[in-house]
Formats: sequence, C-alpha cells, structure tokens
Amino acid sequence: MFKNVVVTGSLAYDHIMSMPGRFKDHILPDKLHILNVSFIMDTFKQEFGGTAGNIAWNLGLLGIPTSVVAAAGSDFLFYGRHLSKLKSLDLTGIKEYKNELCARGFVITDKDDNQIWGFYQGAMKMTKSISAKKFLKKDTVLMIAPNDPSAMLEYVNEALEKDTPYIFDPAFNIPHFDKKNLKRAINGAYILIGNDYEIELIRQRLGWSNEKLSQNTEILITTLGSKGSRIESDARKTEIPSARPKNESDPTGAGDAFRAGLLAGIIKGYPLETSAKIGALTAVYTVEKYGTQTHHFSKSEFSKRYRINFQEILKL
Repeated sequence: MFKNVVVTGSLAYDHIMSMPGRFKDHILPDKLHILNVSFIMDTFKQEFGGTAGNIAWNLGLLGIPTSVVAAAGSDFLFYGRHLSKLKSLDLTGIKEYKNELCARGFVITDKDDNQIWGFYQGAMKMTKSISAKKFLKKDTVLMIAPNDPSAMLEYVNEALEKDTPYIFDPAFNIPHFDKKNLKRAINGAYILIGNDYEIELIRQRLGWSNEKLSQNTEILITTLGSKGSRIESDARKTEIPSARPKNESDPTGAGDAFRAGLLAGIIKGYPLETSAKIGALTAVYTVEKYGTQTHHFSKSEFSKRYRINFQEILKL
C-alpha cells in the first residue's frame, strides 16, 4: 500500500534525569495551587531526542525509507552525523537555522516511570515555515508527530490537499488546538494515536464519548504502556499485548519507538494487529537503554525476538 514514510516532528537534545522515589510522595493533591517541589536526581544524561528524530532513528534501524521534515538549530552538526549513519534516512528536509539552537527537552522520571517534561522550542518554532509538500508523493504515509502546533495543522492541510494518508499524534499539543482544528485533523486522519491519558484529554476537550471519537476517525490506536495497546476500527476493538523487555532502564521515547514500529509494519503491508506488535517490540528496545536513540538491533535479531514474544513468524 505504502512505500515510504515522511516524518514531521521535533529534533531536540533531551536532558534525562531519574529520581529514586515517586512523585506522589512529594506532591500534596490538595495543594496543587501552591505547588513548590524539588526532586533529587540520581542519574542524568544528555541524549539525541525529539519526536521526529526518535521515530526516524527506529525506522532507520528497521530499514524503512524515511524522509525527515523538521527544523534544527546551529548545534545540529553532531545530531545530523548521528542520523546519517542510517542509510534509509533522507535528511534533506531538515532546515537549519543558524540564529537558533535545537529544541531542548527536560524530563524527570520517577520510580513508577511517571514523567514530568519541560520543553524549550528553540528552532522548532520555525517549523511552520517548512513545507512537506514536495515529499508527499504517491505511496507515501505522513507521520504528524508532536511539533510546533501551527506547523502540525499546516501538515494536516498539506496532507489533505495532496490526498496523503497521515497519522495524527497531537500529544502535549492537545490544549493548544482549538476545537475546530482538532476535529478537522482527527476527521481527516488515517490513524489517530495517543496514550490513554491523551485520548481521554481529546474526549474531554471535544466533549465526545469514546464511541463518537472512534466514529470520527478511520482508526484509533491507544497505547497503554506495559499493558500493550488497543486498536479501534469499524466498531471493533482489538487488544494488542506488550513485548517483554529484558530490563526497564528508561521509558523515555517508548511511544515514539512504538509509532516507528507501527509505521514499519504498515509499509511492509502487515495487518494493523501485526504492525502494532512490531511497534510494541520496537518500544522495548528503547526502554532497555538509557536515552531514546542509544539502542541498536539487526533485522534478523528483531525477527527472532518477535517470534519469541508473539509466537509468529515475521519477515523484515
């Protein structure tokens, strides 16, 4: 059905910190209006990140032809060299802005894998001036990952204009979209994807029931962390199990990895259920490593592990 992926989203340097305790031990629910807390971290690393970078990295490991359309800053040199190691990635859609720095993500993860993020836009705010049109060719699927909100809406417009199927992942931008634009983006999507918190936030924002949300998009995929994921289409729900990680070092980037695996399965022509399982397995590779683009795997190794997890043959 599709032959290549176009990925839009952020390119960022992630500052990842982990604490030994739990957020709930530091936060009083009835005092949120005067919240003032500090956490002592026991680990810290700076890594390559951002939604476009994370998704592209995993697609590259899976050998999927992928074009990245994104904004980068004057400090992109080492990041660009890192991504260029993967030969299936086309980086010509990345525009560098010399007067800006790459975006920055700051995340704290607690003992229960809950996360609090802060994000500095940097060059990402320039994404709205970068068109994806020339990459939207026949047999292309577009990934609209979290990014500058106005840029995301523009990519929706371009996809609809070019009749390009797109996966819409509004994530932390849900509150930044007005209801009209959010409805339009969902209505036109090939797949709407988000975790259970984000999907619930969409429902509340639009005042829709779960049934109405499902009716207003072709396919709804809800990720459920260690509980797997759920696919809803044509009034049918399919529960997808998670894959088994060897360890749980850092959950950062697992959602992006899932999306890359899902896209890889779609490009390879697998059913959605199989594609979601590929996503589940891709996610555990990043969970097992500290950072979002520090893991590696061969396609043969991946296929073997897929068979062990799901008792099915997978040919990549």
